[in-house]
Amino acid sequence: MAIGIGAWGVVAGVAMAKSEMGVPLAIFMSLVTYAGSAQIAALPLIVANAPIWVIWATTLCVCLRFMAFSYHYRPYFAHLPRGRRVALSFLMGDTNFALFARRFAKPVPGFKYEEYFLGTAGVTFVVWQLSITAGILLGHGIPSSWGLGFAGTMALLALTCTLLRSPSSWVAAVMAACAAVAAYALPLKLNVVVAIAAAVAVGVLSDRVSAARARPMP
Repeated sequence: MAIGIGAWGVVAGVAMAKSEMGVPLAIFMSLVTYAGSAQIAALPLIVANAPIWVIWATTLCVCLRFMAFSYHYRPYFAHLPRGRRVALSFLMGDTNFALFARRFAKPVPGFKYEEYFLGTAGVTFVVWQLSITAGILLGHGIPSSWGLGFAGTMALLALTCTLLRSPSSWVAAVMAACAAVAAYALPLKLNVVVAIAAAVAVGVLSDRVSAARARPMP
C-alpha cells in the first residue's frame, strides 16, 4: 500500500507547490492536516481567497467519511482513555482503515488492537509525509500528465475489493459507486457523503432482512 500512498502524496505535494502558498506553509499544512483529499479540496479555495467558513465547510464535507471510520473503530478502542483515543483518531486514514477492517472482523475482549493500528497507521503517516514533502519540494518538476494520483486510487480500490466477502457487501459497494457517480455534480464533493449514506442504508436493510430470515417461525 505504501507505493500507492507515496504516489498520491507526491501528487498532493505538487498541487500544494503550484498553489504558491510557499514551502514552509505547505509542509506545515501537511503535518497538521494529514488528509490529502481535504488539502486538495481546500487549496483552490485558499488561492481564491474564499471565506474561511467556506473552506471549513468544504473540508468538513470531504472528511465526513472519518466519522463512519471512527464508528467502526469504537468497539475496538472504547476501553482506552479518551486522550489516547483522540490521539489515535489523528492517525486514521483510508488505507489503514481498510487493512484493519480486513484483519479484524469482530472485536475480541482483551486483544490490544492499538498495536496493529499503530503499526499500519505509522507506516502510512511516514510514507505520506515523506512523499508529500517531496512533491512540495519538487514542485513544477513533476507534470500532472504522469497521472501518479491514479496509482493511489488503484491501490485503495484493490484493497477495498478484498473486503467484499459477501453478497450484501457487494450490493452495498455497487450502490455506493452508482450513488457517487449519480451525485458527482454536487458541490463540495458531497457525492462522497451520498455514496456513504447509500452504502449504509443498503447494509442496514441487509442486516434486517438477514435477522428476519434467521428468526424462528412462530
